[in-house]
Amino acid sequence: MERFGQEYARLCAAAGAAPQEAVLRRLREPDGLRGRLDLAAQSLSLQTCSALGRLLPGAAPFAALALGDCGLSEEGVRLLLHGLCANTTIKTLDLKGNNLRTMGAEALGKLLRQNKSIRSLTLEWNSLGMWEEGFSFFCQGLRANNFLQRLDLRNNQINHQGAGELAMALTQNTSLQELDLRWNNIGLLGGRALLNCLQSNKTLKKLELAGNNVPGDILKAVEQALDHNQDREAILSEAQNQVDILSKEVLSLKDEKNKQFMDFVNTVDKQKAERARSEKMSAARVSQLQEALDEQYSIMNSLKTKLQMTEAALALSEQRVHSLGELLHAMKQEQNSVADCHFRELQQQKQEGADREGKLMHDLSAASEKNLLLRNQVDELERKCKVQQDQLFQVKQDLTNTTAELKLRAVEAEERLEMEKRRFKQSLEDMESLRVKEVDRMTQHMEASERSMHNRIQRLEAIRISLEEELSQVKAAALTERGQAEEELVKVRSQARLEEQRVEHLEEKLRLMTESRDEAQNCCLKQKEMVAEAQAKAKQLTLYADGLRRRLDELQQDLDSKEEEKVTELNKVKVELQEQIGHLEAERAAQDGLREKIAALERQLRALSSNHREALLDKEGEISLLLEKLRMKEAEISRVREEETQRASFLQSAIMSYVQGSCLGTHSSRK
Repeated sequence: MERFGQEYARLCAAAGAAPQEAVLRRLREPDGLRGRLDLAAQSLSLQTCSALGRLLPGAAPFAALALGDCGLSEEGVRLLLHGLCANTTIKTLDLKGNNLRTMGAEALGKLLRQNKSIRSLTLEWNSLGMWEEGFSFFCQGLRANNFLQRLDLRNNQINHQGAGELAMALTQNTSLQELDLRWNNIGLLGGRALLNCLQSNKTLKKLELAGNNVPGDILKAVEQALDHNQDREAILSEAQNQVDILSKEVLSLKDEKNKQFMDFVNTVDKQKAERARSEKMSAARVSQLQEALDEQYSIMNSLKTKLQMTEAALALSEQRVHSLGELLHAMKQEQNSVADCHFRELQQQKQEGADREGKLMHDLSAASEKNLLLRNQVDELERKCKVQQDQLFQVKQDLTNTTAELKLRAVEAEERLEMEKRRFKQSLEDMESLRVKEVDRMTQHMEASERSMHNRIQRLEAIRISLEEELSQVKAAALTERGQAEEELVKVRSQARLEEQRVEHLEEKLRLMTESRDEAQNCCLKQKEMVAEAQAKAKQLTLYADGLRRRLDELQQDLDSKEEEKVTELNKVKVELQEQIGHLEAERAAQDGLREKIAALERQLRALSSNHREALLDKEGEISLLLEKLRMKEAEISRVREEETQRASFLQSAIMSYVQGSCLGTHSSRK
């Protein structure tokens, strides 16, 4: 709680307002340790309401909040209830005597829709019924709430319309158990609405309607409905308790049977373990005896294998001598075949080298001829280029000559004009037009001739440019072909070098083959010497084999003596095995007795399981009897409900007839 007070002071300081000393004092009281924050009769400012609204979301250090007679403003109530919407610890909220209005009622409706922790809400002396729209929002929140259990609405000026909305909310609410509506203005219609809602609401156990101008019969009907709800709740709780008790008994029986079965399984496992241990001991004894027999057999087998090894060594020495002779003959044949093969390969490679050399020479001559042809083409193109250049030069000279002639003609014409001017000064006016025409014609002719000459020059220039491009292309092609020819020549030369290297390699290989042949001949001579030595060794081995045969005879005699000893040992082992077999038969008899005990235990288990099954059947019968009793109780409850509804309908018809009679009486008296 101390931390809550510190947070409150910090938020007030952040908002620029001083914290209220009364609120801080209540936050520091030891009452907060019991889970209650009592701010009743404290005038809370808007800043305090804002700070508390920001601290209340989540888990608060108290479970009850008292804000009665605090004179809260509409905005302060909205801030506080907005913070409580997300609170998870407060169970009791007291807002009595705060004169809540429309905004407060809407905030309360929002609180009831969103909050899931509040179980008790006190709204005494707030006049919520005066604001129909706000009270409608409050009833909608109550309809959506399924956690509130106690609601106090005393002295809230709720009329019959508010009671109708409250009844509509109660038809869908399934958590409210206590509702206090004393000292309101519900009246007859509001009482009927609340009575009708109790037909669908089965959770409301206490409804206070004193001081509401509700007729006594409606109050009695409401009390009967509430008693019916309480009886129903008591019956349901009792049935649920009985079901819980029966389920616990069934679970305890199952646990006992499981324990008995596990004990029996453990005893069977122990007996199996003892039996397996005895079988292991007997198997170990038999394996020891078998190992002794195997050792005797292994000794005999080792002697036999030694004899077989000596015979095999003698046979191998004879086979080795024979194989060495065959190997010498095969080496001679292989040496001759290899020499012939190398000689044929050498001749074939020489022939291939000569063919390649001739082919390369032919390709080289063809490339040189192609190079000469390309050079001739280049020379012809150069001659054509020179001819074109000469023609171009001639055309330029013609152009200069024609321009000079034209200039001379122009000079002569001017001179003639001067002469004509001097001669024909008198007839100037008559000849002026002719002179102008002549000058225009001459200028047009000169311009046409100049244009034709310019066009001819441009065509010649284009021809020259195309010839130069063609010449450059031909030169480039010639250069590329020349480069290709040189590359081919380089390749041919490299191939020729490779062929020469290959020929040298083959000659070297031939030389090495001749050396290897000489070495093979030397090896053959050495092998002949080795064959002679092997024959001498074979003679020695025959002598050694004779000694081994004599030794083998001696060993055979020893083996016969060992066989006799082995027979005596085998007889002893057989006697011991017979004794062990007798022991094993005794153990088998003991195991048969254990099997009989296991069968007896299994029979006992079957008897226990049958008893368990009969007990379960008995319990199921009892459960079915209890369920039948429960159904009878429900039938009786439904019958009582129908009687109550009939009584209520009779009462309603009587009230209606009484009301109609009273209305007619008043009408007649007025007349």
